[in-house]
Amino acid sequence: MAAGSAIQIPSRLPLLLTHEGVLLPGSTMRTSVDSPRNMQLVRSRLLKGTSLRSTIIGVIPNTSDPTSDCDDLPSLHRIGTAALAVQVVGSNWPKPHYTLLVTGLCRFQILQLLKEKPYPVAEVEQLDRLEQFTNQHKSEEQLGELSEQFYKYAVQLVEMLDMSVPAVAKLRRLLDNLPREALPDILTSIIRTSNQEKLQILDAVRLEERFKMTIPLLVRQIEGLKLLQKTRKPKQDDDKRVVTIRPNRRINHIPSTTEDEEEEADNDDVVMLEKKIRTSSMSEQALKVCLKEIKRLKKMPQSMPEYALTRNYLELMVELPWNKSTKGVGKTSVGRSIAKTLGREFHRIALGGVCDQSDIRGHRRTYVGSMPGRIINGLKTVGVNNPVFLLDEVDKLGKSLQGDPAAALLETAASCLVLDPEQNHGFTDHYLNVAFDLSQVLFIATANTTATIPPALLDRMEIIQVPGYTQEEKIEIAHRHLIPKQLEQHGLTPQQIQIPQVTTLDIITRYTREAGVRSLDRKLGAICRAVAVKVAEGQHKETKPDRAEVDEEDCKEHVTEDAKTESISDTADLALPPEMPILIDFHALKDILGPPMYEMEVSERLSQPGVAIGLAWTPLGGEIMFVEASRMDGEGQLTLTGQLGDVMKESAHLAISWLRSNAKRYQLTNASGSFDLLDNTDIHLHFPAGAVTKDGPSAGVTIVTCLASLFSGRLVCSDVAMTGEITLRGLVLPVGGIKDKVLAAHRAGLKRIIIPRRNEKDLEEIAVNVRQDLTFVMASCLDEVLNAAFDGGFAVKPRVERLNSKL
Repeated sequence: MAAGSAIQIPSRLPLLLTHEGVLLPGSTMRTSVDSPRNMQLVRSRLLKGTSLRSTIIGVIPNTSDPTSDCDDLPSLHRIGTAALAVQVVGSNWPKPHYTLLVTGLCRFQILQLLKEKPYPVAEVEQLDRLEQFTNQHKSEEQLGELSEQFYKYAVQLVEMLDMSVPAVAKLRRLLDNLPREALPDILTSIIRTSNQEKLQILDAVRLEERFKMTIPLLVRQIEGLKLLQKTRKPKQDDDKRVVTIRPNRRINHIPSTTEDEEEEADNDDVVMLEKKIRTSSMSEQALKVCLKEIKRLKKMPQSMPEYALTRNYLELMVELPWNKSTKGVGKTSVGRSIAKTLGREFHRIALGGVCDQSDIRGHRRTYVGSMPGRIINGLKTVGVNNPVFLLDEVDKLGKSLQGDPAAALLETAASCLVLDPEQNHGFTDHYLNVAFDLSQVLFIATANTTATIPPALLDRMEIIQVPGYTQEEKIEIAHRHLIPKQLEQHGLTPQQIQIPQVTTLDIITRYTREAGVRSLDRKLGAICRAVAVKVAEGQHKETKPDRAEVDEEDCKEHVTEDAKTESISDTADLALPPEMPILIDFHALKDILGPPMYEMEVSERLSQPGVAIGLAWTPLGGEIMFVEASRMDGEGQLTLTGQLGDVMKESAHLAISWLRSNAKRYQLTNASGSFDLLDNTDIHLHFPAGAVTKDGPSAGVTIVTCLASLFSGRLVCSDVAMTGEITLRGLVLPVGGIKDKVLAAHRAGLKRIIIPRRNEKDLEEIAVNVRQDLTFVMASCLDEVLNAAFDGGFAVKPRVERLNSKL
């Protein structure tokens, strides 16, 4: 070979041992790396190297790397291929491994193995010269007759293939442009040959020898194609017609006019897909992108992985409802009711636990397994461009290394472009990479709390508070919806079971404590299951005595009648055969559901000073909250327990500071009679339950009342609950969640509620029957709160002046 301007490989090369295939110079091979030495080579050499020289490795064929790095290396194949590592891809499934894409450069011979660990390194001698093929190859006279013969067979083989395929046309051009000495290795790697044959070509160091060994391989491939064409001779004319027509249509973009060509286009899936794209109502930008992709698809072999990806993308673009709307009426759940009332399709997107922004925005098509996001997938599912989308549990979005979905909602995928109707006309999914108009979509998001929603995202939403149900509403929901549903699910009828409203009220007050009806539904299901078992047992006992004689049946009928009489007299004993319908009373509830989970303990817990009832708001509704205080000898410290947040701790410090400054007005003293309430006195404030985190300013008035009761020795009224924020000057400020808090007090059987005067307007949201059962005290300062919380008021006591005699 001519020297020309040659490129020299390093004299020392790290060796990659492979037995999967044979890499020839000028060809490309993808190989899997999972053995210890090969893995160490990839990590130490390829992944950490920074120069081009570090990516050149020696690929040794027909040699297996031992499964353990403790084992000795096998005998290495003498000839190898110096290769350039083009791509390294790592994976952990099913076990850690790398996939390498390597391109062969030249042959080399191993002179000496320098080391075996952590990966083999050898001193090598370059056998081929790496020509920089910038000049025209050698003239035909210099190459000789052998080279001409090889070139003739190579051209004959390529021209027997379909030249309309881009890869075939490119190979034909390579035959004319590449030097003849490089063609044997390249063609051997392309045509169908065994690894043993490739290994023989690799070992052929002399160029003349390679030509002689490759020519029979080309002849064999040519004869195989000729035989294949003979077997397909009936279809040869059709194949030629396709070959001659398709290139003209693709290059010139001239639509077919004859009937034969139109029939052929109808049968061609790609042409049909192009017709759908041109007749769709997508935007001009999307149409331009799709036509560009369909042009690429026509030139792409079906065997390429990108062919399927591109086709799936185009089919999705065609199926999207770019300009399709619907109309209709109906009513189901809240979200579906809105959708059907508006005459739109409904689609729910569950966001709870979503921690990858690609779930919202979609994956870019450059990734393997890419797909559109949930919004575009939802539009494809409903098939219209104006559905109602329910973004469920938007407050439970997570975060991960793959990005923040809430930020994706906030940025291009949802908030600015989806939830903001002023900007969502141009939503761009990563998979589509073209804008899609979402301005006709109605988005409804659900959440239990707004505290975990980013403020910027929350700013794009119109908040509708859905408060908890009253006891009367729960009873109606249970008897109109929940009980009929449970009877149907358990195969029961109203003739077999009766649940009076008083029993439903017992379940609501003594077995559940929630803003909704989910636990109530579960308790009713447990009752229906217990009754279904008794009904089945009764039917089994009725069919059991069929084989007995008549006299015995008569006797058993008398026994059964006696037992039935006893069961009627004792309705709590469900172990006996039931009489229909089975009446569910308090005794039956205790047998089925167990002892009551919640008892009305308000009066018992307020039997000593230093206890008051507050009202708190939670994501599941309102709750009553006891505040307990005690005092002891100490150094004036204030201890707070109950998993309190910073705001509630500040409220406690505010309360004790206000009481200390007004102790003389109310004649409040510590155990030693001093008006300095913390003088040699420690105070401990506790907020049960201790395992539940609590925070917020609304417990301020409750803490003041609790401490006032502790230092005055008076009991707080047992039917009073309160809520409100306080200031250092003794003012009572408004708080939120009034409706939920009032409903919680009503569920607990309380009669009087103290709320800030500025929250009086919120009482209009409460049902009339609930307001009639309660007495509301509006307070604007702590003096009014204390007067309402204690029997007989908590008036300011005049200070008695003592006269000291100077006589």
